[in-house]
Amino acid sequence: MNGDYTKVWLVTAGGQGFRHADDLAIASPPPTSMFQRVSMNKAFIVPVVILILVCLLSNCSTQVQTRSAGDRPNPADSGSSVSRMVLVRGGKLYMGIDASQIPHFEEVFGVRVPQLFEDEVPKHTVFLDDFQIDQYLVTNAQFKKFVDANPEWQPGRVSPELDNGNYLKHWNAATTPAAKADHPVVNVNWYAAVAYCRWAGKRLPTEAEWEHAARGGQNALFPWGVQSVDGTRSNFSGSHVGTTSAVGSYPANPYGLFDMAGNVWQFLADEWKPYPSTPQNNPVAGGNLFLDGSAFLSVKTRRVIRGGSYDGAPVNLWVEYRDSHPPNGSRDFVGFRCAK
Repeated sequence: MNGDYTKVWLVTAGGQGFRHADDLAIASPPPTSMFQRVSMNKAFIVPVVILILVCLLSNCSTQVQTRSAGDRPNPADSGSSVSRMVLVRGGKLYMGIDASQIPHFEEVFGVRVPQLFEDEVPKHTVFLDDFQIDQYLVTNAQFKKFVDANPEWQPGRVSPELDNGNYLKHWNAATTPAAKADHPVVNVNWYAAVAYCRWAGKRLPTEAEWEHAARGGQNALFPWGVQSVDGTRSNFSGSHVGTTSAVGSYPANPYGLFDMAGNVWQFLADEWKPYPSTPQNNPVAGGNLFLDGSAFLSVKTRRVIRGGSYDGAPVNLWVEYRDSHPPNGSRDFVGFRCAK
C-alpha cells in the first residue's frame, strides 16, 4: 500500500507511535473500528440476508458500487479548462473538537492514539461570507490546458526549489493525460495548485471554507452523513481501488460536491498552524490568499490538506480531520480544487 498523507497509526517493534505520513514509506490504516464492526449487528444482517435471498430467486446480477462512466455527471466537461462551481452560503459554524472529546473519537474510529486528534483541538467559532467552490476536483484534462498555456509549469521546467522531483511524473507516458482525463490531477505541488487556480480566475479554498462545504449543511462525521464508510461512498483504502478514480464516481454530498472524502487529499490556502481558541471571521492561517503577485512562490511552510485519499483510513475521511504537507510535495495522492 502506498504511503498516505495522514498522521498515521503505527505499530512498530518499539510499540505504538505516530507521525506525519510524508516522513514514511508505508502508511497503515487504523485497526478495525466501529465502522467496520457495525455491519455485523443484527439490524444489518437480517436485511442483507433477505436481499440475498431475493436476488437468488430473481437471478439478479451484482451491481457496481460506483457509477459507470455513462451515468456519472460530466466533471465540468473535461474539455473545459475550468470546473463548474457551487455557491455555498456562509454563516456561523463550529470547527474543531474539545479536548474532552478525544476519548470519544478514539472509540468512534477505533484508534487508541490521542495524538491523532490533538490537531483538531480546540473547538472554536468561525463566521464565513458566501463563497463558491468547485463541484469537482481539478482533472488531468483541465490541468493539461493550464500547462499548455503556461510553459513555465510544464513537466521538466519547474524549479527544483518548488518541487520534490515528482511533478507530473505520471505524465511520462504520452497517453496518461488522455487515458485518465477525468481523474484528479496528482503529483502537483502547492505552488502549481495556486498558479492553476489564479489562471482560472479563482484561488485555493481556505480550510474553514473547505470544511463548511464538505459538511453540506449537516452536522455529521462524513460529507454524506453518519453512515459508515464503505466502497459505495468513497474511494479509500477499504475500497481496494488502490489509485485515483474518475471525479464524480461516488455520490455527491448535500451541496452537490463530489470527492470531499477520499480519492485524493486536497491542498488548501492555509498555512499549517494550531487552531485558534477565539472566534474567527473568514480565517486563513498565514493571512494570505495569494490572489496576486509572486509571494506564493516564497512560501516554505507546510500547508493544510484535507479530505483523505484512496489510501486513507476512515478517520481521514472525517470532516474534522486535518493534516499538513510541504508546499513542494508533489505526490500521487494529493490534488486540489479551487474556490472564489
